[in-house]
Amino acid sequence: MMEMKTDILVVGASFGGVSAALSAVKLGKRVIMTEETGWIGGQATGQGVPIDEHPWIEKYGHTSSYMTFRSKVREYYRRNYPMNEKARQDLTLNPGACWVSALGFEPRVGEAVLEEMLAPYRTAGLLTILKGLTPVKAATTGDFIDAVEFQARDGKQITITANYIVDATELGDLLPMCGAEYVTGAESMSQTGEPLALEGEADPLRQQPFTHLIALSYHPESDFTIPRPASYEKFHPNFAHITATTERSGAMAGLFATNDAEAYRQSMWNFRRHFCRDNFDRTFFDSDLTVLMNGNEYRNRVLTGVSQAEKQTALEEAKALSLSLVYYLQTELGFKGLKPRPDVFDTSDGLAAHPYIRESRRIKAEFTICEQDFRIDMHPDGPVDYADSVGVSGYRIDIHEKAKDGTPNITSAVHGQHWVQQLPLGALIPVRLQNLIPACKNIGTTHVTNGSFRVHSTEWNIGEAAGALAAYCLITGESPRAVRNTQTMLEDYQYRLDRLGVERGWPSLSYSQSYASYSGKRKNWYYGEAKRL
Repeated sequence: MMEMKTDILVVGASFGGVSAALSAVKLGKRVIMTEETGWIGGQATGQGVPIDEHPWIEKYGHTSSYMTFRSKVREYYRRNYPMNEKARQDLTLNPGACWVSALGFEPRVGEAVLEEMLAPYRTAGLLTILKGLTPVKAATTGDFIDAVEFQARDGKQITITANYIVDATELGDLLPMCGAEYVTGAESMSQTGEPLALEGEADPLRQQPFTHLIALSYHPESDFTIPRPASYEKFHPNFAHITATTERSGAMAGLFATNDAEAYRQSMWNFRRHFCRDNFDRTFFDSDLTVLMNGNEYRNRVLTGVSQAEKQTALEEAKALSLSLVYYLQTELGFKGLKPRPDVFDTSDGLAAHPYIRESRRIKAEFTICEQDFRIDMHPDGPVDYADSVGVSGYRIDIHEKAKDGTPNITSAVHGQHWVQQLPLGALIPVRLQNLIPACKNIGTTHVTNGSFRVHSTEWNIGEAAGALAAYCLITGESPRAVRNTQTMLEDYQYRLDRLGVERGWPSLSYSQSYASYSGKRKNWYYGEAKRL
C-alpha cells in the first residue's frame, strides 16, 4: 500500500473542493486533493451545470477568487474562439446565452480555467491532485481523523495522512466513514421550527432529486436517433408535458423558443445552454451546445441512507432516464437531428461525467442554518446577522418538491419570501470531530436551507472558507472550534478572509432589492438581465 502525507487533505475536487485547495495553498499550506472522476470542478464542469447565481453577482455578494474564475472564463473565449464583434465587446459576455445564468460555458473551458488558477501552486509543490481515487475507509483516534484510505481505478490502495481533512465530496462520503454525526433527508418542524419543514416525523429518505445531464448539439438535416432505451416505457410518462414549441405550451415545455436565435429566450434548449453559436463565427460552428435538465430529474430512489446496490440502481436509472428523454425528443417530437456529444464529457454516450447532486449528507454542526434566520415575515428589517460570518449566499430556497398547499413546486410557492443569506462559521464545524471540515453541500444546513446554499457561488465560498480555516488552524495551532469561540481568533481569521477578498456581508441596499422585489419578475432572474442591474 502506498502512503502519503500532507498538511491538508481535500477529498473531492468539487467546486468547493477546488476553492478549498486554492485558499489553503494561498496561505502557504501543502494540500493533496483527490477526485473520484477524471474532472475537477464538480457541478461547474464534470456535472455540466451552468452556474446558478443571485442577480447581483456582477456587483457584490461574491469572493474575489470566484470573480477571478468568472472573468477568466470570459477571457478564455476571447483569447481562443472566433467571436463576432458584438460578443467580443460585451463586458458581461454570456458565451452560452443561457437564461438560467449570466455565464454559461462549456465544461472543458471551466476546467481549463480552474487548472490555470491552480497551476502555480502545483509547480511550487504546494498542491498535488490525484484523480481516479475513491475514499473507502477513514482511520480515527478519538475525535480526530488520522488518515483516509483510497482505492485507485487499477485496484491499488493509497493511504493519505493529514492534519486536517476537508470533505468536499458531493454526497458527504467521509461522514459515515469517520463516524461523524450527520443528517440525511428532511427534518421535522418540531426539530427545526422551519415553516417549510415537515409537519410530521422527519424523513431521512426525503431527499432532493438528482439529474444526470446529457450534452447535445442539433443538426436538423441529419438523423442521430439513438437506440431505444430498454426502460423507455417506464420513463415515458415523465415527458408528457414536453411539446415541440413554446407556442403550444409553457416556455420550459418546448424544446426550442419561437425565435431561438435571440439570446435569453426561454426554452428547454436555452435553459442550460453551454455554447451559443450566435456569439461566435457561424461559419465555423454548426450548432449550439446544450445540456438537458427538464423532464429528467430522477426521483425514484435516493443516494444516501440506502444500500450500495440500491444507490447503484439509482445511478443507472438516472442515466437511462436522460437517454429516454433524448429518444422521446428524437422520435415522438421529430427532432432526429439531436446529437448526443460524447466529446463534451469524454463519455461514450454524451452523459455527464457525474450526476448533478442537489442534496448531500449534512454534518450535525455547532450551528445549523434554519429558514427562520432569513425569512422575511420573521425579520422584516433584514436577516439575522451572524457574528461569525465567513461569507454570503444569495439564492432563494430552491426545493424541487410539492409545497404544503399543493403547489407543484416549493421554489415557486415561496419565491420572494426570503432574504439573502450569510454563511456562519458554526455551520462548518462538526459537533464532535476536531479536524474534519466540510466544503461542499455537507455543511450544517437543513433539508430546507440546503435549497439556498447548494448553488455554485455559495459552494465556492464554503470551500474557500473551509480551506482558509484549515490553514489558519495550522498556522496558529488552534482548533476550528476554538477559532469560532474565541473572539480575538475569530476576528483574526475573518480578517484573513477579508484579505483574500471574501465578502462576509451584504450591502443594506440588497435587502430592499432582495427576492421580495423579484417576486413575479422572473424575467430579471432568468433572462440574464440581472447583469445589467
